[in-house]
Amino acid sequence: MPIESDRTVSSNEWHDPDRPVILTENLSIRYRLPKERVSSIKEFAIRWAQQRLVFEDFLALQDVDLAIYAGELFGVIGRNGAGKSTLLKVVAGLLHPAQGRVVVRGGVAPLLELGAGFHPELTGRENVYLYATLLGMRRSEIDVRFDEIVDFAELRDFIDAPLRTYSTGMSARLGFAVATSRQAEVLLVDEVLAVGDVQFQAKCLERMQAFRDQGATILFVTHDIYQVKETCSRAVWLDVGRVKAMGESVEVVDQFVHFLEHS
Repeated sequence: MPIESDRTVSSNEWHDPDRPVILTENLSIRYRLPKERVSSIKEFAIRWAQQRLVFEDFLALQDVDLAIYAGELFGVIGRNGAGKSTLLKVVAGLLHPAQGRVVVRGGVAPLLELGAGFHPELTGRENVYLYATLLGMRRSEIDVRFDEIVDFAELRDFIDAPLRTYSTGMSARLGFAVATSRQAEVLLVDEVLAVGDVQFQAKCLERMQAFRDQGATILFVTHDIYQVKETCSRAVWLDVGRVKAMGESVEVVDQFVHFLEHS
């Protein structure tokens, strides 16, 4: 089956309720891993030069079929190494399938590694402009949204301090505030609610639900399965790269919990 990615559609197509916003068919992702552990880059280079490196293929995703529609908050659950983050990276366009088809209709806002574009020596203020620019915003747009970003992140007293003085939670809050400062058609969320206090997590969920209410499609990866149960309409359970179960979030989470309790 050919590999396909379609990220430019008309507004009429995007709002068509009968067409999936995110579609994967027979999706597989293959990594090549060295069979023997290599302790350093120097050792890797020597073995590569001597043609002594032996690789084996690892399928991070295998034959994954998904159809996710406009306005859905869709959960992705599974144990560590199940392929959850890999799935989001494929949808974001950061990884290309070894096999299958990926179609994404609409603009994507990936919240995969919040603040990945931050610089530790710059202030919070400077990093807002840097990160927002990397996300495709113009300076005039950032100027308009700046106060709302800072207030949402609850960092008004620290915004002119160097980012290296921020805690992990503070950096994540600023990253989330920047990345969600404008409406996205497709929002990819990967464990970003794992940092920060309960109050801020509630704010993040409220913003995600507001996006959904405006027609956005949200693909949500988290280890908090009860959060998926409460907030997501449907979910998929991945296990070793394969779809183990998919359907109503309550049913999928219950199956996953039963599996964990009896494995």
